[in-house]
Amino acid sequence: MKTELALTPLSGSTLFIITAPSGAGKSSLLKALTKQDPSLGISISHTTRAPRPGEEDGREYHFTTVSDFLEKQKKGEFLEYAEVHGNYYGTSRRAILERLSNGKDTLLEIDWQGAMQIRKLIAETVSIFILPPSIATLEERLNRRGQDSPEIIAGRMEAASEEISHACGFDYVIINDDFDHALSQLAAIVEATRCRLPRQVVTHTRLFEQFGIISDIR
Repeated sequence: MKTELALTPLSGSTLFIITAPSGAGKSSLLKALTKQDPSLGISISHTTRAPRPGEEDGREYHFTTVSDFLEKQKKGEFLEYAEVHGNYYGTSRRAILERLSNGKDTLLEIDWQGAMQIRKLIAETVSIFILPPSIATLEERLNRRGQDSPEIIAGRMEAASEEISHACGFDYVIINDDFDHALSQLAAIVEATRCRLPRQVVTHTRLFEQFGIISDIR
């Protein structure tokens, strides 16, 4: 496993981890960002929860059974996994490492537990936490989207405070009050990351060689 993960820092790619409480708008922001920048790919996680109205298997998530999920977990197919709101979620090890080793920037929408696990495994990650402008707004958004029962919404609100308490452990925090402004901030983080010296050296090696610039990126 260490050999696979060691490829990541030198591949000229970055794994962007995006975390937020349910209803903060992270999925909408990521969809809009990938529309602006098609070179970005969203990693599709596995989950045992039932699809919400309008969701499709293989698009929002790979929906699976508990037994199938646990079997994959035993085989080591997940880079990380966690139980959230009574359902299992997991990130495919193979899918993430293949994209990164091929030099493709990847967005991973994940809960804070999974974010902490992956940051310990992969050096080249940028973690971003999306906050709602207020708890009241978060609850309003959950009710307005009409996808969950009142009981489920109450459970998500109860969990939101715990999730938000981990925001200080992330590299960046975006407050999603105005969608367009939040989207521009998210795009700016991606572009700034691509301009970091180690990334530029890998992406434009010949140019740096022509200029005689010697940089140790290890």
